[in-house]
Amino acid sequence: MAPEAKEDRLLDGRVRLRQPARGYRAGMDAALLAAACDAKPGQRVIEAGCGAGAVLCQMGVRQPGAGLFGVERDPEAAGLARENLALNGLEGEVITGDVAAGFRALGQPPFDWALSNPPFFDDEASLRAPAPERRGAWIADDGLKAWTGFLLKAVREGGSIAIIHRADRLADLLALLAPKAGSFQIRPIHPFADEPAKRVLIRAVKTGKAPLRLESALVLHDRSGGKHTPETEAILRGRAALPWS
Repeated sequence: MAPEAKEDRLLDGRVRLRQPARGYRAGMDAALLAAACDAKPGQRVIEAGCGAGAVLCQMGVRQPGAGLFGVERDPEAAGLARENLALNGLEGEVITGDVAAGFRALGQPPFDWALSNPPFFDDEASLRAPAPERRGAWIADDGLKAWTGFLLKAVREGGSIAIIHRADRLADLLALLAPKAGSFQIRPIHPFADEPAKRVLIRAVKTGKAPLRLESALVLHDRSGGKHTPETEAILRGRAALPWS
């Protein structure tokens, strides 16, 4: 029996998203990753580990005309992603597949953009065991190397890779991407202005040679009582993006 799904509204109601009522539910990270992809009409975008399609659907509404393609190993999540694309009137394709099998297993030509919010942990001993329905979203069975390797193969030369991940894995991500990508742009994401960044958004260009650029930080919350800073609220409502300089 398929798990119970609950419908959420994103981007000020412009996106309808059915997600499992229990288990992993996409939120802030998916919204920021979608806002960081400025694919042009006609460009093809692939998301590795697309879950129920939160990034793809927000991307499709933000960037009309971009080609959408998702890969998800959980058949039920992949089914929800297909349903959500249709629910929002978006054309795209979602296949059930495993990042660990490599990009070539898809039989697809390289894409212009490759996006991912990889699982945050490689070792189950490093955190309290997640609920079974959340495990796939939290634990990278084949390690971060499998995800970066997939993304590097998935884009054409000059194509862009965008990743959101834990800030303390930044050095690992750069080391894994650097042999075949460059022109790195890094945006720290802070929960509060006076607290360290907990997330980073990384953009890399395959075969890029430009110097690394540290972008202005995004602060999610302030201490005045509001839920989000005005900048973050504008992004979540689809009124602003996270452009790269």
